[in-house]
Amino acid sequence: MRIFAFIALFIGVNTFASCPEWLDTSMRKLHSQETINFCEDYWGKPMLIVNTASHCGFTKQLKGLEEIHNKYKEQGLAVIGFASDDFWQGAETEAEAADICYVNYGVTFTMLAQSSVRGRNANKIFTKLAEQAGSPSWNFNKYLVKKDGDVTARFGSRTEPDSAKFTSAIELLLR
Repeated sequence: MRIFAFIALFIGVNTFASCPEWLDTSMRKLHSQETINFCEDYWGKPMLIVNTASHCGFTKQLKGLEEIHNKYKEQGLAVIGFASDDFWQGAETEAEAADICYVNYGVTFTMLAQSSVRGRNANKIFTKLAEQAGSPSWNFNKYLVKKDGDVTARFGSRTEPDSAKFTSAIELLLR
């Protein structure tokens, strides 16, 4: 996709003209120098966006989110985790957060470096999610976003990734 975007930019075609302004942002991956750009990497794909924390009672949901990622990635679902310490349960260091995600829970979906997900310091993505569906009330709020960038559903921390209600909403999103 990046090569296509580069070629399109080089020849003067804006391939992401319809990508909403709120997705026109780049963020660094967790414990990496690599960045992702939401318009380049996720525009036109359904997304599951989750605010995460390393030392929360709900952190075990990372395993279920990984299972969701593996089950639905071939159908185009992008699972994106946003590390955050807005509820004071984040890891002390980014390296520790990465170990918890990648080593302890085997996460392979995109995890982003720590950023704020609520209030006036919220990152651009969560600012828009809050406008459309409400700000996260705790860690592990799950937002389902259609291909066009509209939020279709928000699930709170207590909704487990393997719950029938949640997986039904994902399957509806993917139709």
